[in-house]
Amino acid sequence: MTMTDTKIRNCALYCRVSTSRQAEKDLSIPDQIRHARQYCEQRDWELVREFIEPGASATNDNRRVFQELIAFACGPDKPIDAVLVHSFSRFFRDDYEFETYRRRLKRHKVTLISMTQEIADDPQGNLIRSVLTGFDAYHSAETAKHTTRTMMENARQGYWNGGKPPFGYCTIEAEKRGDRVKKRLAIDEDEATLVRRIYDLYINGNGLSGPLGVKAIVEHLNSRGIKRRGKMFYVSHVHDILQRTIYTGTHYFNRLDSKTREIKPREEWIPVNVPPIIEQVVFDKVQRTLEAKRPQNTPPRVVSGPTLLSGLLKCATCGGSMVLRTGKSGQYRYYACSTCARKGKTACPGRSIRMDFMDDMILQELAQKLFTPERLYLTLQEIMDRSKGGKEALKQKLAQLKKEHSAKAAGLSNLYAAIEEGLIDLTDPQLKERITKTKAYRDELEEQVELLSRQISDDDLAITPEKLEAFAKLMREKFFGGNPGMQKAYLTLFIEQIMLNDNEVRITGSKHALAHAICTPEKLNTTKVPSFVREWYALRDSNPCYRRERAAS
Repeated sequence: MTMTDTKIRNCALYCRVSTSRQAEKDLSIPDQIRHARQYCEQRDWELVREFIEPGASATNDNRRVFQELIAFACGPDKPIDAVLVHSFSRFFRDDYEFETYRRRLKRHKVTLISMTQEIADDPQGNLIRSVLTGFDAYHSAETAKHTTRTMMENARQGYWNGGKPPFGYCTIEAEKRGDRVKKRLAIDEDEATLVRRIYDLYINGNGLSGPLGVKAIVEHLNSRGIKRRGKMFYVSHVHDILQRTIYTGTHYFNRLDSKTREIKPREEWIPVNVPPIIEQVVFDKVQRTLEAKRPQNTPPRVVSGPTLLSGLLKCATCGGSMVLRTGKSGQYRYYACSTCARKGKTACPGRSIRMDFMDDMILQELAQKLFTPERLYLTLQEIMDRSKGGKEALKQKLAQLKKEHSAKAAGLSNLYAAIEEGLIDLTDPQLKERITKTKAYRDELEEQVELLSRQISDDDLAITPEKLEAFAKLMREKFFGGNPGMQKAYLTLFIEQIMLNDNEVRITGSKHALAHAICTPEKLNTTKVPSFVREWYALRDSNPCYRRERAAS
Protein backbone atom coordinates (compact mmCIF):
# COMPACT_ATOMS: atom_id res chain seq x y z
CA MET A 1 0.00 0.00 0.00
CA THR A 2 1.70 3.19 -1.10
CA MET A 3 0.86 5.58 1.67
CA THR A 4 3.04 7.80 3.77
CA ASP A 5 3.47 6.71 7.35
CA THR A 6 2.35 10.13 8.55
CA LYS A 7 -1.18 9.33 7.46
CA ILE A 8 -1.46 6.26 9.72
CA ARG A 9 -0.85 6.28 13.45
CA ASN A 10 -3.43 3.92 14.97
CA CYS A 11 -4.79 0.71 13.50
CA ALA A 12 -6.91 -2.32 14.40
CA LEU A 13 -6.36 -5.95 13.43
CA TYR A 14 -9.04 -8.32 12.13
CA CYS A 15 -8.20 -12.07 12.24
CA ARG A 16 -10.50 -14.84 11.04
CA VAL A 17 -10.65 -18.56 10.33
CA SER A 18 -13.62 -20.28 8.72
CA THR A 19 -14.53 -22.96 11.29
CA SER A 20 -14.35 -23.42 15.04
CA ARG A 21 -12.33 -26.60 14.45
CA GLN A 22 -9.67 -24.53 12.67
CA ALA A 23 -9.71 -22.08 15.57
CA GLU A 24 -9.07 -24.88 18.05
CA LYS A 25 -6.44 -26.85 16.14
CA ASP A 26 -4.95 -24.49 13.57
CA LEU A 27 -2.06 -22.06 14.09
CA SER A 28 -3.47 -19.55 11.62
CA ILE A 29 -4.84 -17.02 14.14
CA PRO A 30 -1.66 -16.87 16.28
CA ASP A 31 0.35 -16.47 13.08
CA GLN A 32 -1.90 -13.63 11.87
CA ILE A 33 -1.53 -11.84 15.23
CA ARG A 34 2.27 -12.27 15.30
CA HIS A 35 2.60 -11.01 11.73
CA ALA A 36 0.41 -7.96 12.46
CA ARG A 37 2.40 -6.96 15.53
CA GLN A 38 5.68 -7.18 13.59
CA TYR A 39 4.10 -5.25 10.70
CA CYS A 40 3.03 -2.40 13.02
CA GLU A 41 6.32 -2.36 14.92
CA GLN A 42 8.32 -1.96 11.70
CA ARG A 43 6.21 1.07 10.70
CA ASP A 44 5.90 2.58 14.18
CA TRP A 45 2.11 2.17 14.16
CA GLU A 46 0.12 1.56 17.31
CA LEU A 47 -2.04 -1.56 17.26
CA VAL A 48 -5.01 -0.21 19.20
CA ARG A 49 -7.23 -3.32 19.23
CA GLU A 50 -7.33 -6.89 17.96
CA PHE A 51 -10.60 -8.37 16.66
CA ILE A 52 -10.49 -12.19 16.62
CA GLU A 53 -13.25 -14.10 14.76
CA PRO A 54 -12.92 -17.89 15.27
CA GLY A 55 -15.17 -20.01 13.06
CA ALA A 56 -17.02 -17.63 10.73
CA SER A 57 -17.46 -17.71 6.96
CA ALA A 58 -16.46 -14.60 5.02
CA THR A 59 -19.10 -15.09 2.32
CA ASN A 60 -21.53 -12.82 4.23
CA ASP A 61 -21.52 -10.17 6.94
CA ASN A 62 -23.33 -12.25 9.51
CA ARG A 63 -20.29 -12.12 11.80
CA ARG A 64 -20.51 -10.69 15.30
CA VAL A 65 -16.85 -9.68 15.68
CA PHE A 66 -16.74 -8.28 12.13
CA GLN A 67 -19.70 -6.02 12.90
CA GLU A 68 -17.99 -4.91 16.12
CA LEU A 69 -14.94 -3.98 14.04
CA ILE A 70 -16.99 -1.91 11.58
CA ALA A 71 -18.84 -0.12 14.38
CA PHE A 72 -15.54 0.62 16.15
CA ALA A 73 -13.74 1.83 13.01
CA CYS A 74 -16.62 4.07 11.94
CA GLY A 75 -17.21 5.50 15.39
CA PRO A 76 -17.59 9.26 15.90
CA ASP A 77 -14.30 9.58 17.85
CA LYS A 78 -12.24 8.20 14.88
CA PRO A 79 -10.13 5.82 16.99
CA ILE A 80 -8.13 4.31 14.08
CA ASP A 81 -6.73 5.21 10.68
CA ALA A 82 -6.49 1.69 9.23
CA VAL A 83 -7.78 -1.88 9.51
CA LEU A 84 -5.14 -4.61 9.07
CA VAL A 85 -5.94 -8.05 7.64
CA HIS A 86 -3.55 -10.86 6.73
CA SER A 87 -5.10 -11.00 3.26
CA PHE A 88 -8.24 -9.59 1.68
CA SER A 89 -9.86 -13.04 1.90
CA ARG A 90 -9.84 -12.68 5.72
CA PHE A 91 -12.03 -9.58 5.33
CA PHE A 92 -14.48 -10.93 2.72
CA ARG A 93 -14.84 -13.69 0.14
CA ASP A 94 -17.60 -11.92 -1.72
CA ASP A 95 -16.41 -9.21 -4.09
CA TYR A 96 -19.60 -7.13 -3.90
CA GLU A 97 -19.75 -7.15 -0.09
CA PHE A 98 -15.99 -6.57 0.09
CA GLU A 99 -16.26 -3.37 -1.93
CA THR A 100 -19.33 -2.21 0.02
CA TYR A 101 -17.57 -2.40 3.38
CA ARG A 102 -14.23 -1.13 2.04
CA ARG A 103 -15.95 2.00 0.76
CA ARG A 104 -17.80 2.41 4.03
CA LEU A 105 -14.47 2.44 5.87
CA LYS A 106 -13.04 4.83 3.32
CA ARG A 107 -15.90 7.31 3.90
CA HIS A 108 -14.78 7.43 7.54
CA LYS A 109 -11.14 7.91 6.45
CA VAL A 110 -10.13 4.38 7.46
CA THR A 111 -7.91 2.43 5.07
CA LEU A 112 -8.15 -1.34 4.59
CA ILE A 113 -4.63 -2.83 4.40
CA SER A 114 -3.66 -6.37 3.45
CA MET A 115 -0.29 -7.24 5.00
CA THR A 116 0.51 -9.80 2.29
CA GLN A 117 -0.99 -7.98 -0.72
CA GLU A 118 0.39 -4.45 -0.88
CA ILE A 119 -1.53 -2.53 -3.53
CA ALA A 120 -1.21 1.07 -4.63
CA ASP A 121 -4.14 3.39 -3.99
CA ASP A 122 -4.63 4.32 -7.66
CA PRO A 123 -6.66 3.05 -10.66
CA GLN A 124 -4.16 0.25 -11.33
CA GLY A 125 -4.31 -0.82 -7.67
CA ASN A 126 -8.12 -0.80 -7.78
CA LEU A 127 -8.01 -3.13 -10.78
CA ILE A 128 -5.60 -5.53 -9.07
CA ARG A 129 -7.70 -5.50 -5.90
CA SER A 130 -10.89 -6.31 -7.83
CA VAL A 131 -9.10 -9.24 -9.51
CA LEU A 132 -7.87 -10.56 -6.16
CA THR A 133 -11.27 -10.27 -4.45
CA GLY A 134 -12.97 -11.82 -7.49
CA PHE A 135 -10.59 -14.76 -7.29
CA ASP A 136 -11.26 -15.09 -3.54
CA ALA A 137 -15.00 -15.27 -4.24
CA TYR A 138 -14.43 -17.86 -6.99
CA HIS A 139 -12.16 -19.94 -4.75
CA SER A 140 -14.74 -19.82 -1.95
CA ALA A 141 -17.53 -20.96 -4.28
CA GLU A 142 -15.40 -23.81 -5.63
CA THR A 143 -14.43 -24.94 -2.15
CA ALA A 144 -18.08 -24.87 -1.08
CA LYS A 145 -19.03 -26.92 -4.13
CA HIS A 146 -16.44 -29.60 -3.42
CA THR A 147 -17.27 -29.65 0.29
CA THR A 148 -20.96 -30.09 -0.48
CA ARG A 149 -20.19 -32.89 -2.92
CA THR A 150 -18.10 -34.67 -0.25
CA MET A 151 -20.82 -34.27 2.37
CA MET A 152 -23.47 -35.58 -0.03
CA GLU A 153 -21.40 -38.70 -0.70
CA ASN A 154 -20.84 -39.07 3.03
CA ALA A 155 -24.62 -38.96 3.54
CA ARG A 156 -25.20 -41.52 0.77
CA GLN A 157 -22.95 -43.90 2.69
CA GLY A 158 -25.13 -43.42 5.77
CA TYR A 159 -22.79 -41.23 7.83
CA TRP A 160 -23.69 -38.15 9.89
CA ASN A 161 -22.18 -34.93 8.55
CA GLY A 162 -21.86 -33.19 11.89
CA GLY A 163 -23.87 -30.76 13.94
CA LYS A 164 -26.16 -31.42 16.88
CA PRO A 165 -28.13 -34.65 16.34
CA PRO A 166 -31.96 -34.44 16.33
CA PHE A 167 -33.73 -34.93 19.65
CA GLY A 168 -33.99 -38.67 20.31
CA TYR A 169 -30.64 -39.48 18.71
CA CYS A 170 -26.94 -39.37 19.53
CA THR A 171 -23.84 -39.97 17.41
CA ILE A 172 -21.61 -43.04 17.67
CA GLU A 173 -18.27 -43.80 16.04
CA ALA A 174 -18.81 -46.04 13.00
CA GLU A 175 -15.26 -46.29 11.64
CA LYS A 176 -11.98 -44.43 11.46
CA ARG A 177 -10.25 -43.42 8.23
CA GLY A 178 -6.86 -42.03 9.11
CA ASP A 179 -7.44 -39.12 11.47
CA ARG A 180 -11.07 -38.77 10.43
CA VAL A 181 -13.79 -40.41 12.51
CA LYS A 182 -16.95 -41.43 10.64
CA LYS A 183 -20.11 -41.22 12.75
CA ARG A 184 -23.65 -42.53 12.47
CA LEU A 185 -26.85 -41.67 14.30
CA ALA A 186 -28.00 -44.04 17.05
CA ILE A 187 -31.05 -43.92 19.31
CA ASP A 188 -30.67 -42.12 22.64
CA GLU A 189 -33.04 -44.27 24.70
CA ASP A 190 -33.86 -41.59 27.29
CA GLU A 191 -34.79 -39.04 24.65
CA ALA A 192 -36.46 -41.61 22.39
CA THR A 193 -38.79 -42.61 25.24
CA LEU A 194 -39.89 -38.99 25.48
CA VAL A 195 -40.40 -38.77 21.70
CA ARG A 196 -42.69 -41.82 21.84
CA ARG A 197 -44.52 -40.28 24.78
CA ILE A 198 -45.16 -37.05 22.81
CA TYR A 199 -46.66 -39.05 19.93
CA ASP A 200 -48.80 -41.03 22.36
CA LEU A 201 -50.07 -37.85 24.04
CA TYR A 202 -50.98 -36.39 20.65
CA ILE A 203 -52.89 -39.51 19.58
CA ASN A 204 -54.30 -40.91 22.82
CA GLY A 205 -53.97 -38.17 25.43
CA ASN A 206 -52.95 -38.50 29.07
CA GLY A 207 -55.93 -40.54 30.26
CA LEU A 208 -57.81 -37.54 31.66
CA SER A 209 -59.22 -36.35 28.34
CA GLY A 210 -58.92 -37.05 24.64
CA PRO A 211 -55.83 -36.47 22.48
CA LEU A 212 -53.73 -33.46 23.50
CA GLY A 213 -52.87 -30.69 21.07
CA VAL A 214 -49.36 -29.34 20.56
CA LYS A 215 -49.77 -26.54 23.07
CA ALA A 216 -51.33 -28.85 25.68
CA ILE A 217 -48.41 -31.30 25.30
CA VAL A 218 -45.94 -28.49 26.00
CA GLU A 219 -47.84 -27.53 29.16
CA HIS A 220 -48.04 -31.21 30.17
CA LEU A 221 -44.27 -31.71 29.86
CA ASN A 222 -43.17 -28.43 31.41
CA SER A 223 -45.56 -28.77 34.37
CA ARG A 224 -43.84 -32.06 35.23
CA GLY A 225 -40.33 -30.64 34.98
CA ILE A 226 -39.47 -32.68 31.88
CA LYS A 227 -36.70 -30.91 29.97
CA ARG A 228 -35.46 -30.89 26.41
CA ARG A 229 -31.69 -31.22 26.79
CA GLY A 230 -31.74 -29.15 29.96
CA LYS A 231 -34.21 -26.50 28.77
CA MET A 232 -37.97 -26.09 28.79
CA PHE A 233 -40.07 -27.30 25.88
CA TYR A 234 -41.56 -24.78 23.48
CA VAL A 235 -44.41 -25.24 21.04
CA SER A 236 -41.95 -25.22 18.15
CA HIS A 237 -39.99 -28.10 19.72
CA VAL A 238 -43.03 -30.38 20.02
CA HIS A 239 -44.30 -29.47 16.58
CA ASP A 240 -40.87 -30.22 15.10
CA ILE A 241 -40.82 -33.64 16.79
CA LEU A 242 -44.29 -34.45 15.46
CA GLN A 243 -43.32 -33.54 11.89
CA ARG A 244 -39.80 -34.91 11.35
CA THR A 245 -39.58 -37.96 9.12
CA ILE A 246 -36.34 -39.00 10.80
CA TYR A 247 -38.34 -40.68 13.56
CA THR A 248 -39.70 -43.20 11.05
CA GLY A 249 -36.18 -44.18 10.00
CA THR A 250 -35.31 -41.75 7.19
CA HIS A 251 -33.27 -38.58 7.57
CA TYR A 252 -32.94 -36.28 4.55
CA PHE A 253 -29.64 -34.50 3.92
CA ASN A 254 -29.39 -31.53 1.52
CA ARG A 255 -33.04 -30.65 2.11
CA LEU A 256 -32.52 -26.93 2.81
CA ASP A 257 -30.45 -24.28 1.09
CA SER A 258 -27.79 -23.32 3.64
CA LYS A 259 -28.01 -19.61 2.77
CA THR A 260 -31.67 -18.92 2.01
CA ARG A 261 -33.11 -21.72 4.24
CA GLU A 262 -35.55 -22.51 1.45
CA ILE A 263 -36.54 -26.11 0.75
CA LYS A 264 -34.73 -27.59 -2.26
CA PRO A 265 -36.47 -29.70 -4.94
CA ARG A 266 -37.29 -33.19 -3.68
CA GLU A 267 -35.01 -34.89 -6.19
CA GLU A 268 -31.97 -33.18 -4.59
CA TRP A 269 -32.68 -34.64 -1.15
CA ILE A 270 -30.46 -37.52 -0.03
CA PRO A 271 -32.18 -40.14 2.16
CA VAL A 272 -30.12 -41.53 5.05
CA ASN A 273 -31.37 -44.62 6.86
CA VAL A 274 -31.37 -44.30 10.66
CA PRO A 275 -32.86 -46.47 13.44
CA PRO A 276 -36.61 -45.68 13.65
CA ILE A 277 -38.24 -44.49 16.87
CA ILE A 278 -41.86 -44.20 15.66
CA GLU A 279 -43.82 -46.65 13.49
CA GLN A 280 -44.79 -45.33 10.05
CA VAL A 281 -48.52 -45.90 10.66
CA VAL A 282 -48.37 -43.80 13.86
CA PHE A 283 -46.44 -41.02 12.10
CA ASP A 284 -48.93 -40.96 9.20
CA LYS A 285 -51.85 -40.68 11.60
CA VAL A 286 -50.23 -37.71 13.34
CA GLN A 287 -49.58 -35.99 9.99
CA ARG A 288 -53.24 -36.32 8.98
CA THR A 289 -54.33 -34.78 12.28
CA LEU A 290 -51.81 -31.94 12.02
CA GLU A 291 -52.92 -31.17 8.48
CA ALA A 292 -56.59 -31.14 9.49
CA LYS A 293 -55.83 -28.70 12.34
CA ARG A 294 -53.85 -26.25 10.26
CA PRO A 295 -55.58 -22.84 10.45
CA GLN A 296 -55.08 -22.49 6.68
CA ASN A 297 -57.33 -25.51 6.15
CA THR A 298 -59.99 -24.92 8.80
CA PRO A 299 -59.80 -21.37 10.16
CA PRO A 300 -61.60 -20.55 13.42
CA ARG A 301 -63.94 -18.08 11.72
CA VAL A 302 -65.48 -20.96 9.72
CA VAL A 303 -66.76 -22.52 12.92
CA SER A 304 -67.76 -19.33 14.72
CA GLY A 305 -69.22 -17.52 11.70
CA PRO A 306 -72.82 -16.26 11.45
CA THR A 307 -74.23 -19.08 9.30
CA LEU A 308 -75.10 -22.52 10.65
CA LEU A 309 -73.51 -24.66 7.94
CA SER A 310 -70.51 -22.53 6.95
CA GLY A 311 -67.37 -24.65 6.80
CA LEU A 312 -69.43 -27.87 6.73
CA LEU A 313 -71.56 -27.64 3.60
CA LYS A 314 -69.70 -28.58 0.38
CA CYS A 315 -70.57 -28.73 -3.30
CA ALA A 316 -70.58 -32.40 -4.36
CA THR A 317 -69.45 -31.53 -7.90
CA CYS A 318 -66.22 -29.68 -7.15
CA GLY A 319 -65.76 -30.11 -3.40
CA GLY A 320 -65.75 -26.35 -2.84
CA SER A 321 -67.40 -24.73 0.17
CA MET A 322 -70.98 -23.53 -0.05
CA VAL A 323 -70.90 -19.91 1.09
CA LEU A 324 -73.52 -17.32 1.94
CA ARG A 325 -74.98 -15.27 -0.92
CA THR A 326 -77.83 -12.76 -0.65
CA GLY A 327 -80.47 -11.40 -3.00
CA LYS A 328 -82.96 -8.55 -3.01
CA SER A 329 -80.71 -6.38 -0.81
CA GLY A 330 -80.31 -9.13 1.77
CA GLN A 331 -83.96 -10.15 1.82
CA TYR A 332 -83.09 -13.66 0.58
CA ARG A 333 -80.14 -15.72 1.77
CA TYR A 334 -78.66 -18.70 -0.06
CA TYR A 335 -75.86 -21.22 0.20
CA ALA A 336 -73.98 -21.08 -3.13
CA CYS A 337 -70.92 -22.88 -4.53
CA SER A 338 -67.84 -20.71 -3.90
CA THR A 339 -65.93 -22.20 -6.86
CA CYS A 340 -68.68 -21.22 -9.30
CA ALA A 341 -68.93 -17.76 -7.72
CA ARG A 342 -65.18 -17.12 -8.01
CA LYS A 343 -64.23 -18.89 -11.25
CA GLY A 344 -67.47 -19.15 -13.18
CA LYS A 345 -69.45 -22.11 -14.51
CA THR A 346 -66.50 -23.44 -16.53
CA ALA A 347 -64.87 -24.44 -13.21
CA CYS A 348 -68.10 -25.80 -11.67
CA PRO A 349 -71.73 -25.67 -12.89
CA GLY A 350 -72.57 -24.60 -9.36
CA ARG A 351 -75.69 -24.90 -7.28
CA SER A 352 -77.50 -22.82 -4.67
CA ILE A 353 -80.17 -23.51 -2.06
CA ARG A 354 -82.12 -21.33 0.35
CA MET A 355 -80.32 -21.07 3.66
CA ASP A 356 -83.38 -21.36 5.94
CA PHE A 357 -84.62 -24.43 4.06
CA MET A 358 -81.20 -26.14 4.23
CA ASP A 359 -80.65 -25.32 7.91
CA ASP A 360 -84.06 -26.65 8.95
CA MET A 361 -83.69 -29.78 6.83
CA ILE A 362 -80.29 -30.68 8.31
CA LEU A 363 -81.45 -30.17 11.90
CA GLN A 364 -84.67 -32.17 11.32
CA GLU A 365 -82.82 -35.03 9.64
CA LEU A 366 -80.26 -35.22 12.45
CA ALA A 367 -82.97 -35.18 15.11
CA GLN A 368 -84.99 -37.92 13.38
CA LYS A 369 -82.28 -40.12 11.85
CA LEU A 370 -79.38 -39.80 14.26
CA PHE A 371 -80.31 -38.35 17.62
CA THR A 372 -82.76 -41.04 18.68
CA PRO A 373 -81.77 -43.92 20.99
CA GLU A 374 -82.47 -46.53 18.32
CA ARG A 375 -80.48 -44.80 15.56
CA LEU A 376 -77.59 -44.05 17.93
CA TYR A 377 -77.47 -47.71 18.94
CA LEU A 378 -77.31 -48.85 15.30
CA THR A 379 -74.69 -46.22 14.43
CA LEU A 380 -72.43 -47.07 17.35
CA GLN A 381 -73.00 -50.82 17.48
CA GLU A 382 -69.60 -51.59 15.95
CA ILE A 383 -67.80 -49.39 18.50
CA MET A 384 -69.85 -50.90 21.34
CA ASP A 385 -68.93 -54.42 20.20
CA ARG A 386 -65.27 -53.49 20.02
CA SER A 387 -65.36 -51.89 23.46
CA LYS A 388 -66.30 -55.23 25.01
CA GLY A 389 -62.85 -56.50 24.17
CA GLY A 390 -61.27 -53.14 24.86
CA LYS A 391 -60.57 -53.82 28.52
CA GLU A 392 -58.25 -56.65 27.57
CA ALA A 393 -56.19 -54.24 25.43
CA LEU A 394 -56.17 -51.74 28.31
CA LYS A 395 -54.91 -54.44 30.67
CA GLN A 396 -52.07 -55.24 28.27
CA LYS A 397 -51.16 -51.57 28.07
CA LEU A 398 -51.29 -51.36 31.87
CA ALA A 399 -48.89 -54.29 32.18
CA GLN A 400 -46.48 -52.58 29.75
CA LEU A 401 -46.66 -49.32 31.71
CA LYS A 402 -46.01 -51.13 34.98
CA LYS A 403 -42.99 -52.80 33.40
CA GLU A 404 -41.60 -49.44 32.21
CA HIS A 405 -42.28 -47.91 35.63
CA SER A 406 -40.40 -50.71 37.38
CA ALA A 407 -37.47 -50.31 34.97
CA LYS A 408 -37.24 -46.55 35.61
CA ALA A 409 -37.54 -47.02 39.37
CA ALA A 410 -34.79 -49.69 39.29
CA GLY A 411 -32.59 -47.44 37.15
CA LEU A 412 -33.02 -44.62 39.64
CA SER A 413 -32.14 -46.92 42.54
CA ASN A 414 -29.02 -48.12 40.72
CA LEU A 415 -28.02 -44.54 40.07
CA TYR A 416 -28.34 -43.64 43.75
CA ALA A 417 -26.38 -46.77 44.73
CA ALA A 418 -23.57 -45.84 42.34
CA ILE A 419 -23.45 -42.34 43.87
CA GLU A 420 -23.28 -43.77 47.39
CA GLU A 421 -20.43 -46.09 46.40
CA GLY A 422 -18.51 -43.23 44.81
CA LEU A 423 -18.68 -44.69 41.30
CA ILE A 424 -20.20 -41.51 39.84
CA ASP A 425 -18.69 -38.05 40.10
CA LEU A 426 -21.18 -35.74 41.85
CA THR A 427 -19.69 -32.75 40.01
CA ASP A 428 -20.75 -34.18 36.64
CA PRO A 429 -22.99 -31.42 35.15
CA GLN A 430 -25.18 -34.00 33.38
CA LEU A 431 -25.87 -36.00 36.55
CA LYS A 432 -28.51 -33.64 37.96
CA GLU A 433 -30.31 -33.41 34.62
CA ARG A 434 -30.28 -37.19 34.24
CA ILE A 435 -31.73 -37.76 37.72
CA THR A 436 -34.41 -35.07 37.20
CA LYS A 437 -35.40 -36.51 33.83
CA THR A 438 -35.59 -40.07 35.17
CA LYS A 439 -37.63 -39.04 38.23
CA ALA A 440 -40.04 -36.98 36.11
CA TYR A 441 -40.63 -39.84 33.70
CA ARG A 442 -41.01 -42.34 36.58
CA ASP A 443 -43.63 -40.11 38.22
CA GLU A 444 -45.47 -39.68 34.93
CA LEU A 445 -45.56 -43.45 34.40
CA GLU A 446 -46.90 -43.83 37.92
CA GLU A 447 -49.65 -41.34 37.09
CA GLN A 448 -50.52 -43.19 33.88
CA VAL A 449 -50.68 -46.53 35.74
CA GLU A 450 -53.08 -45.03 38.26
CA LEU A 451 -55.30 -43.47 35.58
CA LEU A 452 -55.39 -46.63 33.48
CA SER A 453 -56.16 -48.79 36.52
CA ARG A 454 -59.06 -46.48 37.34
CA GLN A 455 -60.23 -46.58 33.73
CA ILE A 456 -60.25 -50.39 33.64
CA SER A 457 -62.33 -50.58 36.82
CA ASP A 458 -64.65 -47.73 35.79
CA ASP A 459 -67.96 -48.75 34.23
CA ASP A 460 -68.92 -45.16 33.45
CA LEU A 461 -67.27 -45.43 30.02
CA ALA A 462 -69.78 -48.08 28.88
CA ILE A 463 -72.54 -47.00 26.47
CA THR A 464 -75.87 -47.96 28.02
CA PRO A 465 -79.50 -47.55 26.83
CA GLU A 466 -80.00 -44.95 29.57
CA LYS A 467 -77.08 -42.91 28.28
CA LEU A 468 -78.33 -43.14 24.70
CA GLU A 469 -81.77 -41.89 25.75
CA ALA A 470 -80.34 -39.01 27.81
CA PHE A 471 -77.93 -37.99 25.05
CA ALA A 472 -80.60 -38.05 22.32
CA LYS A 473 -82.90 -35.90 24.44
CA LEU A 474 -80.09 -33.44 25.23
CA MET A 475 -79.12 -33.03 21.56
CA ARG A 476 -82.70 -32.41 20.44
CA GLU A 477 -82.99 -29.73 23.11
CA LYS A 478 -79.75 -28.06 21.99
CA PHE A 479 -80.57 -28.17 18.29
CA PHE A 480 -84.07 -26.72 18.70
CA GLY A 481 -83.37 -24.40 21.60
CA GLY A 482 -83.42 -21.35 19.37
CA ASN A 483 -79.79 -20.27 19.98
CA PRO A 484 -77.94 -20.24 16.62
CA GLY A 485 -74.53 -20.07 18.28
CA MET A 486 -75.35 -23.11 20.41
CA GLN A 487 -76.74 -25.00 17.40
CA LYS A 488 -73.63 -24.45 15.33
CA ALA A 489 -71.22 -25.22 18.17
CA TYR A 490 -72.84 -28.61 18.81
CA LEU A 491 -73.15 -29.34 15.11
CA THR A 492 -69.40 -28.94 14.55
CA LEU A 493 -68.65 -31.30 17.44
CA PHE A 494 -70.03 -34.29 15.53
CA ILE A 495 -70.35 -33.36 11.85
CA GLU A 496 -67.25 -33.26 9.65
CA GLN A 497 -68.80 -32.60 6.24
CA ILE A 498 -72.14 -32.19 4.46
CA MET A 499 -72.05 -32.88 0.70
CA LEU A 500 -74.85 -31.29 -1.32
CA ASN A 501 -75.83 -32.83 -4.66
CA ASP A 502 -78.77 -32.07 -6.91
CA ASN A 503 -80.85 -34.90 -5.44
CA GLU A 504 -78.98 -35.97 -2.31
CA VAL A 505 -77.43 -34.67 0.91
CA ARG A 506 -74.73 -36.84 2.48
CA ILE A 507 -73.68 -36.14 6.09
CA THR A 508 -70.46 -37.61 7.50
CA GLY A 509 -69.01 -37.38 11.00
CA SER A 510 -66.91 -39.09 13.65
CA LYS A 511 -68.44 -42.08 15.45
CA HIS A 512 -65.71 -41.90 18.07
CA ALA A 513 -66.55 -38.27 18.85
CA LEU A 514 -70.18 -39.30 19.18
CA ALA A 515 -69.34 -42.18 21.51
CA HIS A 516 -67.07 -39.98 23.64
CA ALA A 517 -69.82 -37.36 23.99
CA ILE A 518 -72.35 -40.01 25.07
CA CYS A 519 -69.95 -41.28 27.77
CA THR A 520 -69.21 -37.76 29.05
CA PRO A 521 -72.55 -35.90 28.91
CA GLU A 522 -71.51 -33.57 31.75
CA LYS A 523 -69.22 -31.75 29.29
CA LEU A 524 -72.15 -31.03 26.97
CA ASN A 525 -74.97 -30.31 29.42
CA THR A 526 -73.98 -26.73 30.05
CA THR A 527 -75.25 -23.27 29.21
CA LYS A 528 -71.85 -22.37 27.76
CA VAL A 529 -71.26 -22.77 24.05
CA PRO A 530 -68.60 -25.44 23.38
CA SER A 531 -65.51 -23.51 22.38
CA PHE A 532 -63.43 -23.96 19.26
CA VAL A 533 -59.76 -23.67 20.28
CA ARG A 534 -57.08 -24.15 17.68
CA GLU A 535 -53.89 -25.82 18.86
CA TRP A 536 -51.64 -23.15 17.32
CA TYR A 537 -48.04 -24.18 16.72
CA ALA A 538 -45.00 -22.01 16.03
CA LEU A 539 -44.53 -21.84 12.29
CA ARG A 540 -43.18 -18.97 10.29
CA ASP A 541 -46.45 -18.61 8.39
CA SER A 542 -48.84 -18.77 11.36
CA ASN A 543 -47.23 -17.39 14.50
CA PRO A 544 -45.35 -14.09 14.78
CA CYS A 545 -43.78 -15.25 18.06
CA TYR A 546 -41.79 -17.95 16.24
CA ARG A 547 -38.55 -15.99 16.26
CA ARG A 548 -38.80 -15.16 19.96
CA GLU A 549 -39.35 -18.81 20.85
CA ARG A 550 -36.41 -19.92 18.71
CA ALA A 551 -34.18 -17.28 20.25
CA ALA A 552 -35.19 -18.34 23.75
CA SER A 553 -34.47 -21.99 22.97
